[in-house]
Amino acid sequence: MLKISLGKLTDLFDAIAEKEALYIPADKAGVAQFTRYENGLKMSDALNTNRSAKDFFFPQIENLVDFKVNGKNIEIIDPRTEQEDFVVFGVRGCDARSFSVLDKVFLANPVDSYYANRREHGTIVSMACTRPAETCFCGSFGIDASDPEGDVTCWKTEDALYLRANTEKGEALIEKVKPLLEESDDAAVEAQKAATKEILGKLPLRSFTTEKFGGDVMMQAFNSDKWNSLSESCLGCGTCTFVCPTCQCYDIRDFNTGNGIQRFRCWDSCMYSDFTQMAGGQPRLTQKERFRQRFMHKLVYFPANNNGEYGCVGCGRCLSKCPISMNIVKVAKTLEGEL
Repeated sequence: MLKISLGKLTDLFDAIAEKEALYIPADKAGVAQFTRYENGLKMSDALNTNRSAKDFFFPQIENLVDFKVNGKNIEIIDPRTEQEDFVVFGVRGCDARSFSVLDKVFLANPVDSYYANRREHGTIVSMACTRPAETCFCGSFGIDASDPEGDVTCWKTEDALYLRANTEKGEALIEKVKPLLEESDDAAVEAQKAATKEILGKLPLRSFTTEKFGGDVMMQAFNSDKWNSLSESCLGCGTCTFVCPTCQCYDIRDFNTGNGIQRFRCWDSCMYSDFTQMAGGQPRLTQKERFRQRFMHKLVYFPANNNGEYGCVGCGRCLSKCPISMNIVKVAKTLEGEL
């Protein structure tokens, strides 16, 4: 175990930023969001960022290819350049686990080379939680908020930051800043982990379980008459999908720049009325069908196709952001009585 005093945290950030791009959670416009580090930028004390770290690997808008048209000649231009190495510092356990979900989608054959390139260049430094919120339920998906995954795991105490490398990437990062670090035992870390677990054991959603869901109950869940009442107040705004760290749906569009065509992809939402619309029409005509699709994918379809891993990490963003207070926990608890 290595540590650095909090008084030298700026020195640590400066040292990392000198080697590669560094992003930390910082308070902007009243919310915490990942921001590129510049000397003096202060790390947020917020539990989590407003939006997840998913943006670094699957950005909200991404240019895919450019076309230049000159008469009958079409030039195809790959706009990608080699991505710079970067570090995302302070990723919470829920978001750190979300990359496992995204990897199963974007790194499966055929591999999404845009996503894969970013994953190759990115290093994840996770931060253990010390004060989980009442909306947190990551433990329901086997996530330990007191000891999160990541290339490097950090614990922040009152006077120091403790670091542990978990992967080759993590070891390479630690090696770059090792002169700033000192050896330490893990007594303070173990004490913090115990205190965090005590809080987790008292949270309102600590008993939430998905054990009744998965591919085995696909048709029972799909045909439940509960979807009518659950979906009737849904606004179809897509807020839940845009703050979700595991949603991966996107649309591809062409934009005429006046000097050619830019083909780009952008996040989409299964809650939108034009989602998956084709020349033959819209396969999900009602909000009920679109609403059902979102939660069936998280709780049934994804685990059925990924060895039981759910498409949710319990970050709680959908609980806190939905304007009608609808969320995956409420849906699951309503359905589980019929399964």
